Amino acid sequence: MYANDGFRELDRQECLSLLATVPVGRVVYTRHALPAVLPVNFGLDDDGAVLLRTSAASELVRAVDGTVVAFEGDAVDAEAQSGWSVVVTGPATVVSDLAEHERLARTGPCSWAPAPHEVFVRIGPELVTGRQLFGGRSMYGVDLSG
Repeated sequence: MYANDGFRELDRQECLSLLATVPVGRVVYTRHALPAVLPVNFGLDDDGAVLLRTSAASELVRAVDGTVVAFEGDAVDAEAQSGWSVVVTGPATVVSDLAEHERLARTGPCSWAPAPHEVFVRIGPELVTGRQLFGGRSMYGVDLSG
């Protein structure tokens, strides 16, 4: 925890457990040498890898395959001024192994925008970090009523 700022660092298991509770996150990658952020639905594999299911012809697949990306998921309670954020950073690869693709077709995430030919993108969980905010400004006795 940072000194007196209301945030608590989350360990890897806490991060992955929280991430598994939300259906949508954001993949952060480079597009034309500039940062790009794309909201996507996702799933987690047993090893903590983030799984995306998308069109094989998507710009995302072309941009991320073989690169290091970040993936962020979060939940916020604006009224309570609390929430958490988790970031998974690692290599993104298109799943090319047929047996693995078939397994993920059964157990992995379903695309919210189905396409005729879909692929799975796996983001390896090399670095998993997160933090949680408890109580926001109210924890310091600040009157938030207006």
